[in-house]
Amino acid sequence: MATMSQWVGGARPRTLPAAIAPVAVGAGLAAWASAFNLGRSLLALLVAVALQVGVNYANDYSDGIKGTDRQRVGPIRLVGQELAPAREVRAAALASFLVAALAGLALVMLTSQWWLLAVGAASIAAAWLYTGGPRPYGYAGLGEVFVFVFFGVVPVVGTAYVQTLTITWPDVLASVGVGLLACAILVTNNLRDIPGDSVAGKHTLAVRIGESRTRALYVGLVVVGLVVPVPLALLTAPLVALGSATAILAIAPIRVVSSGARGPGLIPALKQTGVLLLVYGLALGLLLALA
Repeated sequence: MATMSQWVGGARPRTLPAAIAPVAVGAGLAAWASAFNLGRSLLALLVAVALQVGVNYANDYSDGIKGTDRQRVGPIRLVGQELAPAREVRAAALASFLVAALAGLALVMLTSQWWLLAVGAASIAAAWLYTGGPRPYGYAGLGEVFVFVFFGVVPVVGTAYVQTLTITWPDVLASVGVGLLACAILVTNNLRDIPGDSVAGKHTLAVRIGESRTRALYVGLVVVGLVVPVPLALLTAPLVALGSATAILAIAPIRVVSSGARGPGLIPALKQTGVLLLVYGLALGLLLALA
């Protein structure tokens, strides 16, 4: 029987910046458009956080029953380490998705934009099928695509849209920066797990392209993501370009990844990239609101 602290660990709270940052940016975009609504922003945040927790439990369940987690390092695995029955972890994932669905339904009813139900359904399906189902796309090297779309484009544009009821180029451009940094978190995670994933037959992008190219990919994602506020400033206000100043937080994780660190040695870079994304999202959202 897993303890409460182990259940919290299984939810992987350190991944929550990937849920908080895009909503912060989307709220900032709504404020820039003079359409900020606190209630809708909070509902969007609940959707994002519940989806993040849900996908973490879903991955724990699916990887655990496949035996993928036996060679892993990093956060605890409830199923892989036999801390909790697989059915309970699956139930926790489904409960999280239900919370996300109900919060999303509330947003749909408030905005009368019923087509958003399809976006919500696609988000939940993508979260489950990342490592679940007969042909999980996370095992085929497509995880970064999922993260970019559903932890970058969809939450940033979606949070702004449920308040402004329009989609603008600044919304899309801002979502690119968030999506790239979110992808950098996954790339760091998969770089760390290359040995175990290779043995388990999980062909992530990192496994497919190898260590050296994965390290270069990480640097590229971070650098391009941090440059995004500059062109975004041209579409909004000069103040927004200051979002790139968060690049100072990228120095440490880039140094770790580029140094050739492996396994547990990459855990600091994983944490630091999460902090970078959170600060980047909060700073960019605030700058957009002030602009």
